Amino acid sequence: MKKLLFAFLLAFSLSGYAQLKSPAEFLPEYGKQVSFYHELEAYFKYLKENSDYIKHDPYGFTSQGRSLNVYYISTPENLKNLDAIRENHLYSIGMTDKKPATAIEKAIVWLSFNVHGNEIGAAESSMKVAYELLNPKNTTTKQWLENTIVILDPCLNPDGYSRYGNWLRDVTGKNLHPGLTDREHMEPWPGGRQNHYAYDLNRDWAWQTQVETQQRIVLYNQWMPEVHVDVHEMGYNEPYFFPPAAEPFHDFITKPQRDFHNTIGENTSKKFDAEGWNYYTRERFDLFYPSYGDTYPSFNGAIGMTYEQGGIGAGRAIVMQNGNILTLQDRINHHSVAVLTAVETASARKEKLVSDFKAYFKDSRQNPKGKYKTYVVKNDGKAEQLALMLKQNNIQFAYADETKKLSGYHYQSDKEKSFSVESGDMIIQASQPKSVLTQVLFEPYQRLSDSLTYDITAWALPHAFGIESYALKNALIIKTKDKITAVKTIPESAYAFHIPWNNRASAKIAASLLKKNVKVRFARKTSAFGDTKINLGDMIVLKSDNSQLQEFEKVVGPLLIEKNDYSVIKSGFSIGGADLGGENFPLMKTPKVLLISGKYVSPTDFGQVWFYMDQIIDYPVSIVDADNLGIVNLADYNTLILADGWYELSDGQKKNIDDFISKGGKTIAIQNALSLFENREGYNLTQFATNEEKDAAKKQSDDDALAMRFQKYQNSERRFISNSIQGAIIENVLDKTHPLSYGLGDTYYSLKTSDRYFKVLKNVWNVAYVPEKYKSYGFIGTNLKKKLENTVSFAVEPFGRGKVIYMIDNPLFRGFWENGNLLFSNALFLVD
Repeated sequence: MKKLLFAFLLAFSLSGYAQLKSPAEFLPEYGKQVSFYHELEAYFKYLKENSDYIKHDPYGFTSQGRSLNVYYISTPENLKNLDAIRENHLYSIGMTDKKPATAIEKAIVWLSFNVHGNEIGAAESSMKVAYELLNPKNTTTKQWLENTIVILDPCLNPDGYSRYGNWLRDVTGKNLHPGLTDREHMEPWPGGRQNHYAYDLNRDWAWQTQVETQQRIVLYNQWMPEVHVDVHEMGYNEPYFFPPAAEPFHDFITKPQRDFHNTIGENTSKKFDAEGWNYYTRERFDLFYPSYGDTYPSFNGAIGMTYEQGGIGAGRAIVMQNGNILTLQDRINHHSVAVLTAVETASARKEKLVSDFKAYFKDSRQNPKGKYKTYVVKNDGKAEQLALMLKQNNIQFAYADETKKLSGYHYQSDKEKSFSVESGDMIIQASQPKSVLTQVLFEPYQRLSDSLTYDITAWALPHAFGIESYALKNALIIKTKDKITAVKTIPESAYAFHIPWNNRASAKIAASLLKKNVKVRFARKTSAFGDTKINLGDMIVLKSDNSQLQEFEKVVGPLLIEKNDYSVIKSGFSIGGADLGGENFPLMKTPKVLLISGKYVSPTDFGQVWFYMDQIIDYPVSIVDADNLGIVNLADYNTLILADGWYELSDGQKKNIDDFISKGGKTIAIQNALSLFENREGYNLTQFATNEEKDAAKKQSDDDALAMRFQKYQNSERRFISNSIQGAIIENVLDKTHPLSYGLGDTYYSLKTSDRYFKVLKNVWNVAYVPEKYKSYGFIGTNLKKKLENTVSFAVEPFGRGKVIYMIDNPLFRGFWENGNLLFSNALFLVD
């Protein structure tokens, strides 16, 4: 009786909004054609203006200036108390000390759609999901909203969505063309999956290199939802995927999180069974790599979940392998039912969700899960960028304000070691609200419950940033301070400025100085000038080199402000090493850079170079498609960058590149771009440096093939990964005297994501190579692991008056490998 009365009163109270339009009523082509982004925005504006169950919160803009938005959907009463609900929620998990006046507890469910722009069924379904939650005639969803706050982000990647949608509109007409060969199923380069800079935003949650992610995570940390649904699409022949996720689950995924996955699976399967829709669970999509839209929320206490609908490449409609036609409306329907079931389940389990979430944070603060309880990061220039990343993730840290002798696990040597904590060293305690995320990012080893994983398997920040770091098994009691203050004033007089070469800020300053035609030198020998120590690669800006500047100090000084560790040199006479006027301080050459783009180039790898040039160091780069390379005068440039790709250049184009290099040009070739130089006359790039190495590899391959004759088909996938690597951290020996290695430290740890390898090369500078019995972190196939010994990761080959820089590993991978950013900066500015 009470339920019937509630339904009657609810329907009566909503009668003023009884005519709320569905997406199909508002957009005539809804479900038949992709919506323009402005149409999606217009529909949500319409909902906001015609329902008091929704509130709009714009949280930023994309690189192309499109708006980023979330919409809070709940009862009018809950929306009225939204700030109080949020503040109470954060207080209950220790994310704020501010005690709210009233304790209002609701389940908080965050729905994210379309992080990949060409997965249009996601954004399109966001409109239907919102409508069903707001529809005055749907009294069931209103009951869910009594105890639930839904935060709905209809499109995480508006630039990619618009790129794909505008193209699809351009190439389609009135009639459907579900046949596979129609052009609407052949998306052109670079595609709409990525954002403006061709970054995959679904791999960026923890690293936050992109502006969309940075702005979203600020809002995410202000809410810390208990449930996060990440809505995707995959190849159009695939059925629907919903949780439970596949193994490997990271060890820090809790039992309540797993249990909720199972409940979601049971509830969603009932809905799909009733409709006769195909689906699967527990396959392919795991919970391990920490920077996805399911794992990042999971390591922040939430029930993080991926939902995948077949649809990529489907356009408006396509014939599947089973003969059925998959339409855009089908994709919308499947997504809507699955996502609404997630909201329903969260609402039904509100009490347990809230109590489990509180317990998660209480337990992780009081009893951190991992082996180590404190992380100590030595104070150097690279720690500045690490501090920024920790702040973005709301991870607490402080700086030591005293000195102590300790012993702990040393990341760089992979063993216990005595050391001294000194004033200014970074201290990160595992006992904090973001305890789990902290430990996931800093733990040196991650256990894989299943080696069949979807992504990279190692990412420890001390290796990514190349900073000497230690991990302690106990909480460290030490006097700390919140920040390191370094007040810099522009001097009235300077013989020279010294800028350490130790992080991305160094490269950005080099770029800004060279753009202003300021002459810059760099050190090829360690030296000392008074209290100033000069390390290899450090920059020197001499007043005598820049006589064209009327006010040298006032022009150069302001360009150095973001480098707290720059210093002023009063004399060019060294007290140790070399004088500033000698040959050990050559002038830095101003790069004139050409980057190749187009269908032969990996979009994401191209984007990583473009983003590095445009955003990290703010330096001009000319971009040309490989098809147009023949009309480019390479003499106008001195640096050519070839990102990873599948280059099909003509013999004439290759000859032009050869001439460019031989006349003094520099070419940076990354991963598969090395194929343009491999086994070609004049170059020494070969997989095996000796016939003995080649013969041994062939014999091993033949032996493996013979052994395979007796293997069963069933385990073929697992046998395949014994020769593969998804992404692991590998120790490299450095030639520290070569400019390509300046500033990287004593050892370089490379993130290797490809099974391609080259034995240490002849007649080239093998600047970074994998030694015998190398240290590694993450999964490497057993057959491949031995093969990687004595292989080169980064090398420089002189060719005529120029050179080729071979990057077998990609130092710019996803933009988060900070020591890789510095290595690439070396290639651009210091290798001449």
